[in-house]
Amino acid sequence: MGKPRWLLYADGVRRRGAPRKASVRQAVEPAQKNLAAMERSLYNGILRIKKTHRLERLGIAFYDSQTTLQWSFNADTLFHAASTIKIAVLVAVYAQVSRGELTPDSPVHVRNRFTSIVDGKPFAIVPGPMDAEVAKSEGRTMSVHDLAYEMITKSSNLATNLLIDVVGIDAIKRCLEELRVDGIVMVRGVQDEAAFQAGINNLVTANGVLRLLRMIADGRAYSPEVCAQMLEILLDTRARSGIPAGVPGDASVAHKTGNISTVHHDAGIVYIGNRRPYFLVVLSQFPADAGRTTAVAEVSHGIFETLGRLKRDVEDEEIPPAQVAAS
Repeated sequence: MGKPRWLLYADGVRRRGAPRKASVRQAVEPAQKNLAAMERSLYNGILRIKKTHRLERLGIAFYDSQTTLQWSFNADTLFHAASTIKIAVLVAVYAQVSRGELTPDSPVHVRNRFTSIVDGKPFAIVPGPMDAEVAKSEGRTMSVHDLAYEMITKSSNLATNLLIDVVGIDAIKRCLEELRVDGIVMVRGVQDEAAFQAGINNLVTANGVLRLLRMIADGRAYSPEVCAQMLEILLDTRARSGIPAGVPGDASVAHKTGNISTVHHDAGIVYIGNRRPYFLVVLSQFPADAGRTTAVAEVSHGIFETLGRLKRDVEDEEIPPAQVAAS
């Protein structure tokens, strides 16, 4: 496993107060050294988190739209998607809204009966607290918007399978192809136990989920209007133990978690003050006997602190604005 790298490129724009005769090379070299030191610190911190929490695997993708800084760690490694796949379902639903095939108010009949992709046999969702609101409407209807809201903000599996049946697995796959999002493999609904036992699972990479989040935030997932509706839902996610736990309390995080017995994921867009947002996807897998960890929150905090150090160093050095990319 090779180390991730920062690459720094100057765009030649002189910051106010920088010496006029200083070369771009002279201005950028100190920032390159500082950036390399920060990268080493972040990388070592990630390794400590991985060891401390006995993580079997860890995947991270990060992009900051304010500085254009990117960083990754095993970002193209496939993980069991758990509930992060619900972001892809959300996009497919609102793709149909953008085309007029659905409206947010379209009624959906609520029932707890679905078909396994393995043997065609029916199965039911084992309802949990996250499904309570949808389960109350069984035998009646709920709107597409309300189901999408329950799917994301409370992670309702019942709402998820109802929406998957509305749009279809093939339509979700087409959406990912249309948006040119690699690294998200959608094959089935949730709690399809026969498929799980057969090893047929939805899969994601950190880079794939990050690209999808960037398209939503930038208004490029079909239309700015439906992207705004999706962001509004993502910003209301109830879970706070992942990415939100690693950033200041006044930050707003549009995100979706994913948890099963051996994985804990979070994928989000972080808004702090007046700065442009940054994007972070953390995928983690651990032994069954380890239980839930705080690793995602610790990675989130490490990224936040690194951005703070970068801001201070840029201000101190008065260097030209920089673009940073990961290898």
